Amino acid sequence: MIIFIVILAALAPAIGLLYFIYNKDVLQKEPPKEILKAFAYGALSVLASTLVSLPLMGIGLVPTEPLTAWDSIRLAVFGAGIPEELAKFALLWLFLRRCRYFDEYVDGIVYAACVGLGFAAVENVMYLIQNFQAWAYVGAMRALFSVPGHFFFAVVMGFYVSKAFFDDPSQRPRNIFLALALPMLLHSAFDALLMVSTVSAAATGLIALFAGLWIFMAKTAKKLFNKHLATDEEIQKEAELNRWKNLFN
Repeated sequence: MIIFIVILAALAPAIGLLYFIYNKDVLQKEPPKEILKAFAYGALSVLASTLVSLPLMGIGLVPTEPLTAWDSIRLAVFGAGIPEELAKFALLWLFLRRCRYFDEYVDGIVYAACVGLGFAAVENVMYLIQNFQAWAYVGAMRALFSVPGHFFFAVVMGFYVSKAFFDDPSQRPRNIFLALALPMLLHSAFDALLMVSTVSAAATGLIALFAGLWIFMAKTAKKLFNKHLATDEEIQKEAELNRWKNLFN
């Protein structure tokens, strides 16, 4: 019985944020079936990230036991930031290319969040099972920081993926680069600050920096979502105006 409680506790933060982002799309909600499909793609991205991180581990870029600050940084960048965000981006791109409901700027953020939360849900289950004796503490900490972190990274990714699809095609390479690079950078910094704090004498200062980064990402995610939402509202208003004009032409 306890294992089901642990799994439920692991899934709850991701499901809660999934419900939150679904309800934030106030203009034209995505079909629940597509939301769940994107979530499943995110779950698959856990396996995809392993296919990236294992070769990096094989060439020595990912330390197995980070005993120093430098080891912690390498683990954060090459063991988490790069492989995980690359995998999520690849699965998101595959999903969106086949999704006929992806027709608004804000949809990119919604679906990216679904993919990111699918990844976070599977990762959370794995972490809580691995730390079974302390699952309640680990689950609480990850619910406060790690799962929202994946959500924030995904919002940034989705913002630029939408721009890659809908903006000037000449800007597509730039937007694709930002959709990959910025989440990788934020994810690497997020994990590095936590990991280095466990092996550094300056733990208090690093935790303060981590808290500042968390707040910055939360505010940025809200700003980016609202920006795309406002763009979609303007597009809808313009389309409605054009329909009225056509009625009298």
